[in-house]
Amino acid sequence: MSTTQQGPRSLLPGGVPGGTVVVPGDKSLSHRSLIFGALAPGDYTLHGMSDGADVHATASAIEALGVPVTRGSAETPWTVGEGDLEEPADVIDCGNSGTSMRLLTGLVAGHSFLSVLTGDVSLRRRPMGRIAGPLRAMGASVDGRDGGRLAPLVVRGGSLSGIEHRSPVPSAQVKSCLLLAGLQAQGDVVVREEHRSRDHTERMLPAFGVEVEILDDGVAMRGGQSLVAPANRTLAVPADISAAAFFAVLAGIRPGAELTLPAVGTNPTRDGLLEALDAAGVGLTRTNERLVAGEPVADLVVGGGDLVAFEVGGALVPRLIDEIPVLAVLAARCPGVSRFCDAADLRAKESDRITQVVRLLTALGVRVDERPDGFDVHGQPDGSFAVQGAIDAAHDHRIAMAAAVAATCADGPVTLTGADSVDSSFPGFFSTLERCLVR
Repeated sequence: MSTTQQGPRSLLPGGVPGGTVVVPGDKSLSHRSLIFGALAPGDYTLHGMSDGADVHATASAIEALGVPVTRGSAETPWTVGEGDLEEPADVIDCGNSGTSMRLLTGLVAGHSFLSVLTGDVSLRRRPMGRIAGPLRAMGASVDGRDGGRLAPLVVRGGSLSGIEHRSPVPSAQVKSCLLLAGLQAQGDVVVREEHRSRDHTERMLPAFGVEVEILDDGVAMRGGQSLVAPANRTLAVPADISAAAFFAVLAGIRPGAELTLPAVGTNPTRDGLLEALDAAGVGLTRTNERLVAGEPVADLVVGGGDLVAFEVGGALVPRLIDEIPVLAVLAARCPGVSRFCDAADLRAKESDRITQVVRLLTALGVRVDERPDGFDVHGQPDGSFAVQGAIDAAHDHRIAMAAAVAATCADGPVTLTGADSVDSSFPGFFSTLERCLVR
């Protein structure tokens, strides 16, 4: 796993993006591939895995639970060996990864041993009551700070019953947590949502022989089903659309740009980015559309177009929640006022992303009106962003990468602190960005 330069980083303006950019494997699918592999019999191989720190945190947790993992890289395969889950000898450190903590909590809730899961300062501030409550209702013992609403979490599982749970906030992490627990439960597990969250878990479970039922407002699964090894004992992970978003927006805001992003996952519960790009007038073409391990994939060609103000809200939000920071940068180059609403859950991410986006754009001289559930961006399509001072990414990888994209339109170098955070999802991001810019 590569590392990012520590300390402040100077981001240079200018450059025209061109060529082909290969982004890391999908982080969500990489986490799930490791976790399901830990439950399935035999060894199997994973291709195209994310090499980010978040995924390595899940791999370390799987190893701590007694299942061997051989780590590859973005170019070489990983393998998950065979082993029965056992009580970890030490606390499990999830680093900065909310996906690791929430999914692993569901995994260990189905087993009678004791597990303690913690993470860094940022993760220990993120809400965990949304999984602790329903897991307790299933019969697991889950405790932690603030009555189990904050990590570290102490879990003793086993003897679980099914549950019908309506999630107040659409969340693939909550849904996946309960489905993982349900694999060891007696009775049905039903998770309902007002707006459908990403469905990678529901798509991957059948590859491991587990039957699921897709409902109009959620998913249902019979508890206690055993997993089998996937066909050919291999899984392929497509490129991460959340990582591709930064380069798609880069091509959209730089005149004369054209970038090809190959093998990007275009799962319909994740492709809200593409809808937003289209609404903003960015030129976008999908080519070579196909299925990879049950997930839709396409090569994306991005560049050109006449930008216009756009809106993100309602059912679209769960389909692009992670892409909102960089879409705010796109909005800053669109004429008129673009609105982002119904996104209050952004305040419970690695940072308060609503506040951090406002600070980022304000530091670039862009007017942003903050609201509890989002913000309005007053676009500046002409000229360069007028740098008002240094930008602090608040150790949030998506804020750091959004800042790097915005800096290409600045009137001078931009100083960014907290850039080391990008290793959680996209090691080598800054060198990849520089390589695609013709200056």
